[in-house]
Amino acid sequence: MMTPSKPAPPSAPTPAPTPEDRLYRIVEEGMCIGCGLCESLAGPESVKMQVVDSGFERPLVVGALSHETVDAIYDTCPGTRVEALPADLAAQASSRDLVWGPHESFVEAWAGDPAVRHEGSTGGVLTALGQFLVDSGEVEFLLHAKAGGNDPTFGQPHVSETAAEVLAGAGSRYGPTAVLQTVHQNLDKGRPFAFVGKPCDISALRALARRDARVNQLIKYFLTPVCGGFASPKATEAFIENHHGVQKPEIESFRYRGFGCPGPTTFKTADGQSHAATYTEYWGEDEKSWNVPWRCKICPDGIGEGADIAAADNWPGGAPDPAIEADDPGTNAVIVRTKAGADLVARAVAAGYLVTGSRLDADHMSTVQPHQVKKRQAARARWDGMASQGRMTPRTHGLRLDALRETLSDEVYEAQRKGTAQRIQDGRAGEERPKAKNGL
Repeated sequence: MMTPSKPAPPSAPTPAPTPEDRLYRIVEEGMCIGCGLCESLAGPESVKMQVVDSGFERPLVVGALSHETVDAIYDTCPGTRVEALPADLAAQASSRDLVWGPHESFVEAWAGDPAVRHEGSTGGVLTALGQFLVDSGEVEFLLHAKAGGNDPTFGQPHVSETAAEVLAGAGSRYGPTAVLQTVHQNLDKGRPFAFVGKPCDISALRALARRDARVNQLIKYFLTPVCGGFASPKATEAFIENHHGVQKPEIESFRYRGFGCPGPTTFKTADGQSHAATYTEYWGEDEKSWNVPWRCKICPDGIGEGADIAAADNWPGGAPDPAIEADDPGTNAVIVRTKAGADLVARAVAAGYLVTGSRLDADHMSTVQPHQVKKRQAARARWDGMASQGRMTPRTHGLRLDALRETLSDEVYEAQRKGTAQRIQDGRAGEERPKAKNGL
């Protein structure tokens, strides 16, 4: 007679995740973009953006944190939710395109002031629009990114109330920039303002507007560059040290581009020495060499679907031509998404702050931004690969990811899905739980 086996002892229940666990999951799964909205929502006494061991700015829990606050973060963080235009604004758009989304027009444009055009990253469109808005008094200030702080390769949120201050923030910041770190402080002022930030920052504000009516009441315009991502701090540090023999602590100022189209990457040391490299020398020859955060690699919206206006580089093939780069005065390919954006462009042109050239179309946008087309088409496959490994995938609104997936062959879809899953299995798609750099 067989002796019945003893039942296995019950396993200990898995403890429920703490609010801290839930916040850090966004970081650990590589979905944090370092925008700083979590600090603004929770308050700096609870969550503080700090430079951590990875070199990035990441949220650190420094005080009491509730599940309710983390729920608010999950509802707005661009690592957990990605927003396009609100449905009412999208419905008003005159045209739509599967890749490029709702829009009023595509148009070539540049700053009317030659100095602004030269100093800007491409054609100076966003700088010119910011200057027009503060000069006209339509907004009282511009919230945007500017170089500064303890690390000159980073950016920081900055409030500009004059055209000169806006110009001082010109130039792309291809480094960590927690531009939403102070958004609640600025909303608390009760003053109308405009915002310039990355598409993911715009998405976060559109999500925040669902919870805080002041966003739509006070932020009169949402402006963005079309974005391919930003470089990891360690990649920039290696560029400085390996290509120029300079240690990063010696750097006093750092500019990624501008003073040309795109203009050189330049930095100066405390002893007055200057160093320069071309845009291509900094980034590499093609997209495969870009050392960007995981969240940028799987980004479903680098084209600013939530913005009123998005300004793109306007280079055929998606990269500057070294043969003409030094003489290129710079033009932006501009996506005017909303009627408010179209009215802003018209008034800025009438006032001489902006010049518009040829009307463009979706085919032109795809020619000058081919990497955006590929990334959007592949987004669903990459997210499916993430889901297959138990990773979070953001909720989305208005991005057409399923329809874009249908433009891929089954073979390409599977390659993208499996490749993403393999990256996760290999440990190349996440971060350690954040700890303050040097234990601070």
